[in-house]
Amino acid sequence: MAEESTKHEANSPMQERLSILFNRHRLSPTQRRLARYIIDNPHEAPFLSSVELSGRVGVSQPSVIRLSSALGYARYGDLQKDLRELVLSGAETGDSDGGNKFQSAVAAEIRNLKALEESLADPTVVSEMGRNLAASEPLCVMGLRVSAPLTEYFGYFAKKIHPDVRLITKGGSTVADQLSHARQSGGEWVLCFLLPRHPRETIEAMEYAKSLGLRVATVTDRAPKAVSEVSDIVLSADVGTRLVFDSQAAAMVLAGILLEAISDASPARTQSRLEDFEERAADLGWFAAE
Repeated sequence: MAEESTKHEANSPMQERLSILFNRHRLSPTQRRLARYIIDNPHEAPFLSSVELSGRVGVSQPSVIRLSSALGYARYGDLQKDLRELVLSGAETGDSDGGNKFQSAVAAEIRNLKALEESLADPTVVSEMGRNLAASEPLCVMGLRVSAPLTEYFGYFAKKIHPDVRLITKGGSTVADQLSHARQSGGEWVLCFLLPRHPRETIEAMEYAKSLGLRVATVTDRAPKAVSEVSDIVLSADVGTRLVFDSQAAAMVLAGILLEAISDASPARTQSRLEDFEERAADLGWFAAE
């Protein structure tokens, strides 16, 4: 099979160039599967019709059309033409990650972490955000859909060092109630995790929070204009896009950094709450002996 014959060329210059083409755009999981097949089968995929390509990948034919649109093409034929020219030209690109596709995904995530490291060269913004979040009582932390697990992670630890953390991880009309109650209770800030794909309901909730007088701090990848406009502070953490689903290593590290900044902003409170937790944990035997 063609897939079998090309799998050992997964990091050829040609395939790297195909990767660059697809990585410039935000693709859905289905579109990413199509892109992965084209990258893995560069000598075959560009010469398949949309029906043939959809059949090979096991997706609907309209999914191929939507991939073309996501890449900026009016129709699949235009995308196919460019793919064919790229393959037939044999043009080479720069350095490849090397290794197999799993190693390539890890290498891409390492680059995301490196970019995060560079963005933190001046810690002023993060330190200021930590002070603001520490002072907001209550503190709302919001993240819907794919951002919900990261929100839960942040909230689990934030509750150990902050007296009133309120998580919002499910959409619907009750989000407005939660934000309104927090504002009425004296809350000043909402920390929002907004990772791809960016849910419209999250942005609408951010807009409503602003209308209540709450300020919004947002952790996102590449903030769309609508997100930047409704955010008082934006911290960026790129996601990995080499696999079927995004990986969020940089966003996870950034969440930990924000927890550290909150701790730094109120060290006495942090120490007191952590000591109280450790005493209860020991008394109640919550954890296995180490």
